[in-house]
Order: sequence, then C-alpha cells, then structure tokens
Amino acid sequence: MSLVVVGSVAYDGLKTPAGERARALGGAATYIALSARYFTPASIVAIVGEDFDQQDVDFLASRQIGLEGLERVPGKTFFWAGVYSDDMNDRTTLATELNVFAGFDPKLPESYRSAPYLMLGNIQPGLQRSVLGQMARPRLAGGDTMNFWINDFRGELLETIKDWDFLLINDSEAKLLSGETNLKRAASAIRAMGPKIIVIKRGEYGAVLFHEGGHFSLPGYILETLKDPTGAGDCFAGGFIGYLASRGVSPLDGTATQEDLARAVVYGSVMGSFCCEEFSVDRFRTLTREEIDTRFDEFRRFTAF
Repeated sequence: MSLVVVGSVAYDGLKTPAGERARALGGAATYIALSARYFTPASIVAIVGEDFDQQDVDFLASRQIGLEGLERVPGKTFFWAGVYSDDMNDRTTLATELNVFAGFDPKLPESYRSAPYLMLGNIQPGLQRSVLGQMARPRLAGGDTMNFWINDFRGELLETIKDWDFLLINDSEAKLLSGETNLKRAASAIRAMGPKIIVIKRGEYGAVLFHEGGHFSLPGYILETLKDPTGAGDCFAGGFIGYLASRGVSPLDGTATQEDLARAVVYGSVMGSFCCEEFSVDRFRTLTREEIDTRFDEFRRFTAF
C-alpha cells in the first residue's frame, strides 16, 4: 500500500576515512523513500532550490518515487557538511545551510491525502503535526525526531507525538526524551506519551522494538566495507515502514503480528546496512531486491540458535 514520506531533500558534503564528496544527494526524505520503494509505492513531500540538479530528479523518478510533492522554489537547496571519526561512530558538523528548507511549509497534494501509511522525517515537530492534520487518518503514522527538538521544542514535540502510532529514535535520544537511563523503562515512558510502537536504534549494535506484545532485539549487521553511514537511520526507517506497508498491516487494528513487526525491524536493519556500503545514495543505484532478501536470510541464520 502507498506510503507518503515527508522530510528533507538535500545536498551533503561528506568526509569519512573512506574518502570524501563535496556535493552528494542526501536528505531524510530521499533516503527513506529510496529504501521504502523496494517494498511499496512511495511519494515524497519536500522542498528544493533552483540549483537542484535535474539528474537527481531523474534518479528519484527512475526509482518510481512519486514527486508531485517535491516543491522547487528560487534559492539554494538545503546543504549539510560533516566529517566522521576514524571509527565512524561520531561526526562533526562543519556546515548547516538551511537555505530554502528554512521556509518549508509542507502542503500535501490531494492525491497524497488518503495514503494509508505516513513516515515523518526529522523536521520541526509543528510541521510534522501539520502534515498529519492534512491527511485522512492513515492506518499507520509516525516518524523520527532528534535531540534538538527534544531539548528546545519539547512541548511542541510532545503535542505532536501523542497522535503518532510509532516513533523511531536512537538510544541517547530515548533517554533524553524519557528521563530514564534504562532503555526498557525509557520505552515504557515514551509509549505513555502516545506512540505504542517504539524502535530504539543503537547504531552498529542493532535495534530494539518495544510494543504492547513485548520487545524484540536485533544485533547490527557487521559490514566488511563501510564507506559512509550518512542516512543509515533513515534507510532503516524506510525499510521498517516500507515492509509494513507492503503487507498492508497495522498493529493498531490487530492485523500486524509479532512476526510482522520483527521482520520490519530486520528489513530496516538490512536497508541501513546497505546504505553504509557506498557514499551518499550510490548503493541504491545498483541494489536489487534479491540482494535485500539474501541479507535478510543472513540475519535469520546468525540470530538463530
């Protein structure tokens, strides 16, 4: 079933131990949609400037991503630059130029408003709430956030996530939002805020799913080649929601089983791992569904005992 993805489409300046790129396609909506599209039809809502390259539009279109909601306005596209540590677990931001993204006020095309699945990328909580308000009630809606919104827009964030079905968040952000240092207690506290499904991402150490039926923990996929971790969390999100949308299920009406949710987490981890193998979105230029399912089966084998 169809999925609407709202967030940033951007250019990134990247430097990792594996090399560097001065201007590479990025942005949360880009990564989420590219990942999700392997499972389900996906469309994006985002804003870019007049400098956004036609070849990047063509690439997204070639992956059958709906672009009716991609707004092009005068000015420059959102740009971020950063450098990663030797182990790639930490990064230092060198530049954040919001450009046209500073005026982003997402307006959903009429054709998007009845979509049954919604993934809200890491944008200002008020904008996330506005998007959900423009839709007929999706079967499953939720999104991502970050420490900046938790610290400086806490009231607005809490008002927003109370209407979400799921929240994807990393371990340090989960502790910050909940005030708990234990992840299980943190998840319980966040579930009480609204979203009944919590996925806590732990980077190279995997992810933990918490929901009404209990929890499911998955280790990270150990890569032999790691070039660029930018976008891995968004690709996780795309695999997670994309798989659930492909099944046409929702945990809220009882149509999603524990197995569906666990598989969604595994597919999220699979997509995040592929993202790291090349710079920017380059892995998605060649990635096949057969490769994805092969890695899914690898997860099944190395977690069985």
